[in-house]
Amino acid sequence: MIGKLLYAGKAKNVYETDHPEKVIIEFRDDITAGDGEKRDRIPMKGYYNSIISAKFFKVLESANIKTHYIKLIKPGYILAKKLEIIPIEVIARNIATGSLTRRYPFQEGQEFKDPIIQMDYKSDEYGDPMLNDSIAMALGIATKRELEEMRKITLKVNMTLKEFLKGKGLLLPDFKLEFGRNSTGRLLVGDEISPDTCRLWDLQTRETLDKDLFRRGEGNIIEAYRRVASLILEEEDKKRWELEDDQL
Repeated sequence: MIGKLLYAGKAKNVYETDHPEKVIIEFRDDITAGDGEKRDRIPMKGYYNSIISAKFFKVLESANIKTHYIKLIKPGYILAKKLEIIPIEVIARNIATGSLTRRYPFQEGQEFKDPIIQMDYKSDEYGDPMLNDSIAMALGIATKRELEEMRKITLKVNMTLKEFLKGKGLLLPDFKLEFGRNSTGRLLVGDEISPDTCRLWDLQTRETLDKDLFRRGEGNIIEAYRRVASLILEEEDKKRWELEDDQL
């Protein structure tokens, strides 16, 4: 049962439940870009992001990567472990694109032998600046051990998702993760993993199938998200979620 609203973000709401260590995450249809400067509402976006995220979390859990995911209640709503979110975005880059090519002399589409791991301070007020360990620790947002663990987990997530997506006909140029501490202080992967937080390209054509379509104002974003879902989800799960009664 959905309880009190605990947090309202740019595209998700987090609600308490009758269990103190569990929350319900609502995936809204809102979409933003450019630190919230560009905004819109796209029907069905929350639906697809929730079922895609659920699948990715299941893939990570099967690889023994611990996440906040418990279950998909129904499309649009995920039951998750309650976390104290660390205000750091950990970004893994496999292919040069986006801000990396604007800020550094990389060629668009350049593939890296080893992934680049980048950490940004999650703050609209300060423009999500890049972090190093010294700054993160001086801010008091993470310990040295936690920063090392976030990098290690992100590399494993990258390897796991790259292989999974390659088998589905998709490339993973880059993605961002957020981490949080559970009630015992353990780090878990949180937030979402979806076309809103990953770049996803067709393996053969390199066609964009992610939020870059919204950033650039081109293409049908819902058709792209639907295509990602159709490539990665099991038919049995899709059928079950479409037929499931309202449990909230």
